[in-house]
Amino acid sequence: MLYLVATPIGNLKDITLRAIETLNKVDVIACEDTRVSLKLLKHYGISKSLISYHDHNAGQMRPRLISLLKEGQNVAYITDGGMPLISDPGFKLVKECQKEGLSYTVIPGASSPLMALCLSGLSPEPFYFCGFLPSKLNARRSALEKIKDIQATLLFFESSKRLVSFLKDALTLFGDREGTVCREMTKIYEEVQKGPLSSLIVHYEAHPPRGEVVIVVEGASSFFSFTEADLDAQLKKALKQYSVKEAVSLVSSAFGLSKREVYLRALAIKPKTSRLS
Repeated sequence: MLYLVATPIGNLKDITLRAIETLNKVDVIACEDTRVSLKLLKHYGISKSLISYHDHNAGQMRPRLISLLKEGQNVAYITDGGMPLISDPGFKLVKECQKEGLSYTVIPGASSPLMALCLSGLSPEPFYFCGFLPSKLNARRSALEKIKDIQATLLFFESSKRLVSFLKDALTLFGDREGTVCREMTKIYEEVQKGPLSSLIVHYEAHPPRGEVVIVVEGASSFFSFTEADLDAQLKKALKQYSVKEAVSLVSSAFGLSKREVYLRALAIKPKTSRLS
């Protein structure tokens, strides 16, 4: 059996009794960084054979782990913190287990994206987890462009070194939405900063952060998920198929605008019409 075991994201006490029991009984523990995992295991008096399994060696180590499972050994997979498979190569290990018909299960626990979502005060329904975006400027902006119209609370992982740069790109692409930056969660110096993206930029330019952070950003709404050109394009399309009254009704509902506002826009688009009804 492969056990996907959640580990603390900071405070070592945030581990379940079932996780400790599982780590004690397995034959082998696969982990991202053996140095990080040893701190947790030593704290709970767990001594097991460790296998390093991370993004850079996953292709080589995955067959070894699959072989151990086929031999009848129990293997636990843990990350440096939080739920396995969230921005780590555990996903490919699970897919390989499915392919080979090998058993696996999850021992749930701490999760930094879910904790940040709760701390943010932003709507949890729905939410969209984006993980780490590309570190290069153009690639990151392209990724933000693709998700700017999603009407769901957005969650991101980011390095503290790129936090201000990320916030500036988000402000440019999203507008000045509400956001929350969660840092050092569950630790002594846990920090939660909430406010418009512009104010978060000012704060972190004055107080450079450390460590990895989770950023939560308000999702798109009908008020800023479209441009005037988008509205005009949809109106023109609707006016070709429906009466002005019907077109205005359909477009106002789709864009979350008042019928009067859309009607006035229709007048500007179709000025030669003597009677709009």
